[in-house]
Amino acid sequence: MKKVIAILVVVLGAVMNVNAQEVKTVSLEQTKGEFTQKSVTLSEGTYIFEIANSNVGKDVGFVLAPKGKTDQANHIKEAYVTSLAKNNTKSTSKKVKLKKGEYVYFCPLNPTPQYTLIVK
Repeated sequence: MKKVIAILVVVLGAVMNVNAQEVKTVSLEQTKGEFTQKSVTLSEGTYIFEIANSNVGKDVGFVLAPKGKTDQANHIKEAYVTSLAKNNTKSTSKKVKLKKGEYVYFCPLNPTPQYTLIVK
C-alpha cells in the first residue's frame, strides 16, 4: 500500500510540475500614453501577463481582445490584471490560454493605442 501511495505522489507531482512549466509570463511595460513593446509574437499556449507601470502617474490596466473585436463583450477577461498597476509597480493577469490568431492589447486607463499580439 505504501508503494502505491508513493507512486501516486510521484505521478501527481510530475503532472503538477509539467502544468507549472507550461505557463509563461509575458512582461509588458507602460509609460505615459503607450506600451514600450509595440507588438508581441507568441506560440500557442498558456500565459500570464505582467504589466509594469513605469512612472505613468496614474493606475494602469490591460485589455486583450481578438483583432477587430475590441468592444468590452469580446475582451479576454482572464487577461485583465487582477488589480490595477499603481504608479511604479507591477500587476499580473490570471492564466490565459491563447490559440493561433491575431489579437490586440491596450490600456483604456492610460490610454494607449492598440498594439498587435500574434499567436502562431
